Amino acid sequence: MLTQDQKSEFDALLPGKSTQAGASRRTALKAALGVGYAATAMPIMAQTAIKTSSDGLKTGETTFEVNGFKVPAFYAAPAGKTNLPVILVVQEIFGVHEYIADTARRFAQAGYLAIAPELFARQGDPTKYGEMAKLMTEVVAKVPDEQVMADLDGAVKWVGANGGDLKKVGITGFCWGGRITWLYAQQSKNVKAGVAWYGRLVGTPNALQPKNPIDMAAQINAPVLGLYGEKDGGIPVATVDQMKAALAEAGGKGNKAAKASEFVVYPDAPHAFHADYRPSYRKEAAEDGFKRALAWFKINGVA
Repeated sequence: MLTQDQKSEFDALLPGKSTQAGASRRTALKAALGVGYAATAMPIMAQTAIKTSSDGLKTGETTFEVNGFKVPAFYAAPAGKTNLPVILVVQEIFGVHEYIADTARRFAQAGYLAIAPELFARQGDPTKYGEMAKLMTEVVAKVPDEQVMADLDGAVKWVGANGGDLKKVGITGFCWGGRITWLYAQQSKNVKAGVAWYGRLVGTPNALQPKNPIDMAAQINAPVLGLYGEKDGGIPVATVDQMKAALAEAGGKGNKAAKASEFVVYPDAPHAFHADYRPSYRKEAAEDGFKRALAWFKINGVA
């Protein structure tokens, strides 16, 4: 059963009712993508997604161990280079599919070692689901924040042993991953900056999600740039204003990361406006947001 907050997040993903796709379509997509992390069928539409070249990059799949479990991940980095700045790329509810892998390649082309861990791996495989309601109920709703934080720590440890500079770690995430970006910037000492794309900020705590970003504004350890859409059906602008107020209060009490955090709200942009493989994509907002993300990481010492 979904909580009301998870129901709101689910509703934001859908312009109408959820769709289903046949196994043959999923198989064809996997073959066309040519990577282990294939696009989940649910949000796919006719529009062509952005394809970032792997030229000059080292990319692949890996695993790292956390509490006895091998967490799968996709990584991309400039080939032949070490001591690289790091970006943790946090998935949507659809897992580490081609869009997330491509985002990692975009950061790699900008000079980063980017890693996207599969944070639902213990609970299930999002690519096996053809209906979002079932995915939310059977997988996403069962993922504890504590598990996710530990897996991100594991990803940081992996990059430190594979060419990453642990003094230059940033995090970015989309939708579900946007909320996680806020939480990791608040709970971790590893990151220097975060960029949260339309991540939920408020909500009713539960056993697996005991706190939301707004509850921890005073404890934030790294400045976050929040990128949101004015027309987001699941994340009202009013909640962004609540978070701004909470951060301003924390900043007034001496929290430098809270004071430095910023928001951009794109007029007329819906939820998932960066997701170039979906009808929600808004090219101007997506491109501006990514430029701002690169600049944010640079000014905050990640680059």
